[in-house]
Amino acid sequence: MDYSAANASLWNIIIQLGLIAGAILAANALRTKVRAIRQAMMPVAVMAGFLLLILKYAGIVHIDAEIMEILVYHGIALGFIAMSLRVPDKTANRKDRAALKSGAIIVSTYMVQALTGLAISMLLGFTLMPGLFKAAGILLPMGYGQGPGQANNVGTSYQNLGFAGGRSFGLAIAAAGYLCACIVGVILLNVLAKRGSVSGKKKENDDHLEVDFFQAKNELPVSDSIDRLSVQLAMVLVTYAVTFFATWGLTSGLSAISEGLGKTLNTLLWGFNFIIGSAIAILLRALLEKGRRAGIIVRQYQNNYLLNRISGFFFDIMIVAGISSINIEDLSGLWLPFVLIAVAGGVITWLFLKKVCKWAYPDYFYEGLISMYGMMTGTISSGILLLREIDSDLRTPAANNLVSGSSVGIILGAPVLVLVSLAAKSDLMTGVVMLIAAAYLAVLLLVLHRVSFEKKKKN
Repeated sequence: MDYSAANASLWNIIIQLGLIAGAILAANALRTKVRAIRQAMMPVAVMAGFLLLILKYAGIVHIDAEIMEILVYHGIALGFIAMSLRVPDKTANRKDRAALKSGAIIVSTYMVQALTGLAISMLLGFTLMPGLFKAAGILLPMGYGQGPGQANNVGTSYQNLGFAGGRSFGLAIAAAGYLCACIVGVILLNVLAKRGSVSGKKKENDDHLEVDFFQAKNELPVSDSIDRLSVQLAMVLVTYAVTFFATWGLTSGLSAISEGLGKTLNTLLWGFNFIIGSAIAILLRALLEKGRRAGIIVRQYQNNYLLNRISGFFFDIMIVAGISSINIEDLSGLWLPFVLIAVAGGVITWLFLKKVCKWAYPDYFYEGLISMYGMMTGTISSGILLLREIDSDLRTPAANNLVSGSSVGIILGAPVLVLVSLAAKSDLMTGVVMLIAAAYLAVLLLVLHRVSFEKKKKN
């Protein structure tokens, strides 16, 4: 093998990781030294991502978009697998149906975004822009709610159906959503901090942590023959390898049963592989717990403190890679509908989530609101980065709600795929889709309201 610089495939990923690491260190130094930046509560990972983005467009550094996309894709799964392996707090309340509530919030937000986007695109299509593809607005929940992958897929299919520039429009919405999550989300954090609603500062006792915070009882001792960090990473990587084979087997089986069904679900399952990974991690955690109770396993192999650090590492890498790989060129064309849909989407999403999160998360309202807003305008990674500013150790259930809610959201969100397909058939069908979306939204809100207030009635 050629180990020299001529072997680009050998060194390119190291160079890209080095750029991410250097940007993180530079952003951390800026936040430490510049008081205005520190008071702005701008996450280091976000600063690092935009720093690389600026350097990329200034021609100073070369960002390999493919490698960055790979890091974002794997970073989501690895981060959530590490989180799911954590030993849960036995005192936590598990009867509040958090997964169902979070799933209902996610899919109802899709409906609100779809109604908002379609209202704008249809209004423009029948007035100022008669040539506009009337169903273009439904790309708002694809880009904001589901991310660039789905926005790209639906935009491409719409482009094949006559929406000129549909793919670029979808990617532009997704890019705007991510910027909305990172910039507007940080602004909202600052507004809430000035009001005293949240605090980005550490608690007074955070610098005086007890040994139990770093190591629970009956864990692997520090003096063991293998480093505890190696054990945590081994569990995470093995779980991710099993996730690959499980997803591959599932998609292959579905394709064997029905080729059309396989094509429909293939992108969805691989795109949301972090959910499958989290489920497998939870299963592994349960098996380890049963093994300890049966006396087969003597030690507790998971260390929550190290798993938190591992998930934080992958999330930081993912955030920087995601922001730095944004292509400004995707924002070209279709400026009027793009700006109107992007702005309205950010505002309506915040107002809607502010209302429903009060029902669902009364004990950790702001953590639930901020994390959901970050996810429903960008991706799960942006939801996590905003959450970490007010819940640095992810001690509230808000982070886990994003995963469990996304799992339930796949089931509840199945009608979304049907609506996307129907909306493109004709102008009349686009209007019918709006009526169906409004009706489904009412059903989801009824379920959410009933589940959220069921516990209060019992109490």
